[in-house]
Amino acid sequence: MGIKEKLKNEIVLFDGAMGTMLQDKGLKLGQLPELLNIGEAEIVREIHRDYIRAGADIITTNTFGANEKKLASSGYTVEEIVYAAAENAKYARGDDDVYIALDIGPIGELLEPMGSLSFEEAYNIFQRQIKQGVESGVDLIIIETMTDLYEIKAAILAAKENSDLPICATMSFEKNRRTFTGCSIESMVITLEGLGIDALGINCSLGPKEIGPILDETLELSSIPVMAQANAGLPTIVDGETIYTVEEDEFKDYYEGFLNKGVRIIGGCCGTDDNYIKELSNIKKTAEVQEIHRKSIAAVCTPTNFVEIDGVKIIGERINPTGKKLFKEALLKNDIDYIIKEAISQVDSGADILDINLGLPEIDEEKIMIRVIKEIQSILDVPLQIDSTDPRVIESGLRVYNGKAIVNSVNGEDEVLDSILPIIKKYGAAVVGLTLDEKGIPSDAEGRFRIAETIVNRAEEYGISKDDIYIDCLTLTVAAQQKEVRETLRALEMVKDRLNVKTALGISNISFGLPNRQLVNNVFLGAALYAGLDLPIINPADKAMMDTILASNMLWNKDEGGKLYIKGFETVAEEEKLNIRNDQDLHDIIIRGSKDEAKDITALLLEEEDPLDIVNKYIMPALDEVGERYEKGTIFLPQLIQSAETVKSAFEVIREGLSKENKEQISRGKIILATVKGDIHDIGKNIVKVLLENYNYEIHDLGKDVEAERIIEEAKKHDIKLVGLSALMTTTVKSMEGTISLLKESIPDIKIMVGGAVLDEDYSRMIKADYYGKDAKEAIKIARSILG
Repeated sequence: MGIKEKLKNEIVLFDGAMGTMLQDKGLKLGQLPELLNIGEAEIVREIHRDYIRAGADIITTNTFGANEKKLASSGYTVEEIVYAAAENAKYARGDDDVYIALDIGPIGELLEPMGSLSFEEAYNIFQRQIKQGVESGVDLIIIETMTDLYEIKAAILAAKENSDLPICATMSFEKNRRTFTGCSIESMVITLEGLGIDALGINCSLGPKEIGPILDETLELSSIPVMAQANAGLPTIVDGETIYTVEEDEFKDYYEGFLNKGVRIIGGCCGTDDNYIKELSNIKKTAEVQEIHRKSIAAVCTPTNFVEIDGVKIIGERINPTGKKLFKEALLKNDIDYIIKEAISQVDSGADILDINLGLPEIDEEKIMIRVIKEIQSILDVPLQIDSTDPRVIESGLRVYNGKAIVNSVNGEDEVLDSILPIIKKYGAAVVGLTLDEKGIPSDAEGRFRIAETIVNRAEEYGISKDDIYIDCLTLTVAAQQKEVRETLRALEMVKDRLNVKTALGISNISFGLPNRQLVNNVFLGAALYAGLDLPIINPADKAMMDTILASNMLWNKDEGGKLYIKGFETVAEEEKLNIRNDQDLHDIIIRGSKDEAKDITALLLEEEDPLDIVNKYIMPALDEVGERYEKGTIFLPQLIQSAETVKSAFEVIREGLSKENKEQISRGKIILATVKGDIHDIGKNIVKVLLENYNYEIHDLGKDVEAERIIEEAKKHDIKLVGLSALMTTTVKSMEGTISLLKESIPDIKIMVGGAVLDEDYSRMIKADYYGKDAKEAIKIARSILG
């Protein structure tokens, strides 16, 4: 049986940690583990052999950070390191019946819109690693410890398009059941599963106790094998040494529970060694393979916004040039701001999903589709429906989309089905099927149902689940085809009852050419909702139609107790209405993160108000609100960074009008930020920097892998009162402790805040830090308490 079949049908055991094992064998502080593949090959081989002797079915290559970014100054190429790592694994395997997995970790830089690395660049970086791994003879690929859904998608596509090897993919979650960038469990599962990988799951960050609830939710949602690679508990410091708190026996007990619940693939992460894997090998021998019982679920998502189609969900129809003169002009002029404003308006009005139709013969539809999707994703946290008849446009749009999208549409024509359905399957999207074919739209419900049945059957032949198929029975204009209106509704009922798929329908076409169109639209919408419509495609700014949906949900018992209906008609007190300020626009712009708008409104405000008043009255309160929303978990890292970048745009305008005296007045104090010696990860530090700069603290960023002596020198030179230290690797916490000791000795009154994934409040106290900044919001509180 090959590895692909084993992953599908058996319990499979991966090895444990590589990094912490290398540290135990003498990996030097700050040294890249991947370089030992060449410099100390025998050490790497011995670790592989230890895991093989312990009973591992799969060993992973020492290539977690073997990408061109991390190896840039190492003197070695990606190809050299990956080749050497694969050779070491093969040498250690010998004649044993063990598989070798190419290990792919994060690049170490944030992708757009949070960072500057483009999706295409990330793909190319992963492609280089994977091509060399395939050439070097690995058996499968594991993409692990990812926190960004966009980044893991780039890695999976690089693996799928440059090999035919099985792919396992895992993400690292925090206790709040979100990744560092805010990705939810639901969004991870439906996006990764849709991309056609062989197994998905959770690794790193947490111990087996903390990872358990996350696995429970993953098992409930996934229809492919689920894997678990927990840390050996949470790290702590004892007598100056970093240790993990869960021993082998306890670790094994948790994993017995995982296997009984249905986890198929097991292994260890940080802090685990061959003794842990031996214990897992023992329980694997007697464990029974559990059947996968995934609940049926229709949904689309962004990384942080999971929209389940478990009732009526609204698709906004306004991003479409048909019949819209101003929209056409915006497309022709490449005026993306106009399109973004339309998108924002629809979401503010209640759209759950946005339809993106950019088809004009005079423009490059593919190019503009890519740009609009990226721009909308940088501002709004809303799933998209890519609306085009051109397979190239559809594929390009799906490729850069972050999450799971809908494609509108296919129809009953063989040529259309065969050109578009493979693209839907490749990218794991949902699809709308129109009940028409080469003969046109049947006049009766039975004819439309036959086409719908053909679409569903063909989609299933391509491996597309019924959960991802939406049938549009087509709205015809009542002024011209009055008899067909009832046929549309009959067809909709037949599709719901007999095919068991969800339905979509454009509403406003029903009233074309008639007076009082709103009345006709509302009556038809109510009838369609009664017939079982799931996704009405409407203008959400049309309050009458939105009210019709609220009433229908209550009448048909989809809104239990009428709670949503009542909430939808709560009146705003007159005094609150009167208190809405004209300057509220700047506040809202910062909240939603619209950089260009921020520049414009700030320039207008400067014509009437003092620069410092704008900062203190408008910008700071908005930033505080963003921080509070982030802290409460109502927004996530992408939105936080986008708002921070928006404030930066506003400040660019403000600073141009400031005198030297005012520039000094606007600065709140100086802070040093640095990632400690031996740690090459600076994502967290950079995020804190962006936020602190927006609160007008003067940041001296010393970068990553920074010697304590340099921090001391800079602190003395610039009379620094507060230093922020970051560490992501457990191996460098000791370095952080030493840096703190030297800083306190040299500058007794200096204050030090620390942060990073491997730290917590207790850890911070143990290493004698003054403050623990669990996130950027907390860092701001600390800075305010010290510097004002």
